[in-house]
Amino acid sequence: METQLLYQSLNSYIHISEADFALIEAVLGKRNVKRKRTILNRGEISRYLYFVVAGSLRSFTIDPSASEHVIQFAFEGHWVSDLSSFITQSPGEIVIEAIEDSKVLLLPHHELDLLLDKIPALEKFFRHLYQRAYVALQKRVSMRESTTAKERYKELIAKHPNIIKRIPLLSIASYLGVTAESLSRIRGNMANERKVE
Repeated sequence: METQLLYQSLNSYIHISEADFALIEAVLGKRNVKRKRTILNRGEISRYLYFVVAGSLRSFTIDPSASEHVIQFAFEGHWVSDLSSFITQSPGEIVIEAIEDSKVLLLPHHELDLLLDKIPALEKFFRHLYQRAYVALQKRVSMRESTTAKERYKELIAKHPNIIKRIPLLSIASYLGVTAESLSRIRGNMANERKVE
């Protein structure tokens, strides 16, 4: 069942009854997204929060020289959106693209407001979600300024052990703020260190 993962995710933070979850299910959209297809483009208004049921996506910005800067990887059980655009309902700067063939649930902005009125516990969940997003962003900025690329790579691998198998190295390098060549050197050095041990 496509919504079971969402039900589990919600219930890991709040208690949500089956009746309340049925209200949520009734407004959810479902979408299959092929690899390399976008679900949100720069300049569009983010009208949905996306919950990843299967596959993986990335959110990124594009600078004036057309370089991509990865902000987030979203795997099964993760939410992804351009939160600034979603909250303000104004055009955003973020692109969201499927890295693998993916399946997402879509929670519309206008329906979320209605659900928050009907299901008070849901407000607690989304407050927690937004707080976690803010903390993750703050940690990421701090790490970028105070750690080496190798330390950031180790942290990423510790958090997502299978990321190398699922995400192209170019996207990982962009997320870490290094070139693909630098990431290859880091990985090579780490492999050599493991051989010595």
